Amino acid sequence: MPAKYIIGIDLGTTNSALAYAALDADRPDVKLLPVPQLVAPATVENRNLLPSFLYLANKLEASSGAYDLPWATDREFAVGEMARRQSAELPERTVGAAKSWLGHSRVDRHQAILPWGAGDDVPKVSPVTAARRYLEHLVAAWHDAFPNDPIAEQQVVLTVPASFDASARELTREAASLAGLPDGMVLLEEPQAAVYSWLTAIGERWRKVLKVGDTLLVCDVGGGTTDLTLVGVAEEAGELILKRIAVGNHLLVGGDNMDLALAHYVAGLFAKKGVNLDPWQSVSLWHACRLAKEALMAPDGPKKHPVSILGRGSKLIGGTVTVDVPRDATMDLLINGFFPTCGVDDRPARQRASGFQELGLPYEADTAVTKHLAAFLQNHGETEGQPARPTYILFNGGVFKADPLRDRLLETLKTWFPDSVPQTLEGTHDLDYAVARGAAYYGWAKTNGGVRIRGGAARSYYVGIESAGLAIPGAPRPLRALCVVPFGMEEGTEVDVPSEAIGLIVGTPAHFRFFSSSTRKDDDAGVRLQRWTDDELSETDSLEATLPKDEALDDNYVPVQFHTKITELGLLELWCVSTRGSGRWKLEFSVRDDVET
Repeated sequence: MPAKYIIGIDLGTTNSALAYAALDADRPDVKLLPVPQLVAPATVENRNLLPSFLYLANKLEASSGAYDLPWATDREFAVGEMARRQSAELPERTVGAAKSWLGHSRVDRHQAILPWGAGDDVPKVSPVTAARRYLEHLVAAWHDAFPNDPIAEQQVVLTVPASFDASARELTREAASLAGLPDGMVLLEEPQAAVYSWLTAIGERWRKVLKVGDTLLVCDVGGGTTDLTLVGVAEEAGELILKRIAVGNHLLVGGDNMDLALAHYVAGLFAKKGVNLDPWQSVSLWHACRLAKEALMAPDGPKKHPVSILGRGSKLIGGTVTVDVPRDATMDLLINGFFPTCGVDDRPARQRASGFQELGLPYEADTAVTKHLAAFLQNHGETEGQPARPTYILFNGGVFKADPLRDRLLETLKTWFPDSVPQTLEGTHDLDYAVARGAAYYGWAKTNGGVRIRGGAARSYYVGIESAGLAIPGAPRPLRALCVVPFGMEEGTEVDVPSEAIGLIVGTPAHFRFFSSSTRKDDDAGVRLQRWTDDELSETDSLEATLPKDEALDDNYVPVQFHTKITELGLLELWCVSTRGSGRWKLEFSVRDDVET
């Protein structure tokens, strides 16, 4: 049966949402799906957002039926609003920021490591499993509302951060597949989805707002990440088109960092009352400060907001301790701490790396979003030494629901570009739902025709090649990087990578290294880098594999050249083609960037 609906899913760090539209409609009438979820034990309510939290119950709780849902019984976990509330009371049993862990290549994301830091008495899950649980809940909510239209038979668009590398995208796709989403689902970058949401709201009037030569900055600051994207306006065959110009690096700075900063401040208020918090009380405070931040930064927020922590000491067992958090101090802390005024030539401060580091999430050492934005614009300017100059800015992400933070960023842009101040694109839907709505619009337009953002691969991709030469005791051989996918390479295209023959190890375990870059946009396929900085290239997940030996060859060392192809589904096929036989070997991972082909 042909699909009846296009479904857009925002798998968010803090909140997730599902929007949909009928494919046979004359226009994309995008609607939100209310999601049934536990808000308290044995209490189910519909909410438009599904908080991306997973609570792992103990055996007594699980046996009580308190976590049952209309579509599931004997549940040992809870997803959504109740899990979010439990994060403040029982943080050691609550998983949060699973999406950020999907993008953390220094841990095995298939291993049961979350909640991070919890004891052995607490059940744990992998980042992939946590993401799967959120998506399974959305799938079940869809089936509850549309029992005659299985989600596996619909068209689905699932969003990911633009800064996700190939491995993080593939892990997201894996979690989605395990949750029951169709194999033909499309991955769409979140900043692009935000633009599509704006297009949903403004309709064809966008052609009167934007003109050829305009550059749109999408500034997406969510719960866990900051995503920066530039979209240009061009003309083709007399029609205006949108083309993605650049994406930023994966920045782990967002609302979670703000909550933590506020928690550090509030811990000082507790200390003044003679209450020194233990580690788990501190984690609980972090989650409690999320609610305080949202209340205090609301347009009609109170002058102060109470924050309470359960007592853990012998004198406080069964009781709580409360302090009042002032609005003015909160505003000053978050505005100046995360959006300080700075120059367009400023750069984020780099903290000197310690020789020993925990494997937790690699949050940015510098929380100044304005400095990260300045670096992004400098890195992607058309002229060396000159920053990219956006003409419009589109805000996205829950952080920008706070007007003071939007105002500070606009003030900063005004000081950077006093002669051409970027204007705000208004008219978008509520920022909590923009990404899901935009994903549904994109899917509808892809089927029925409409505005789509072009761009090709968001990054250049490279393979690491160990150089030949005399060995030096204690020193690894120098590594070179060969470009196999140039920036902007479109889906459905392929290329023979020009280079001399490269030695490929077959028949025995070998270590293959891959790199990507969002800044080296002029490298053609075949360009070989002798050296590079960490700002230019970042290493993605390496691959340990044993490629089958060609029985027609005598040894395990085969001279090959590369042939690369990006399929219509967005998979990069890297073929190693023997130069002295018919052997062909394929290494494959996903680089989907959803472009118009």
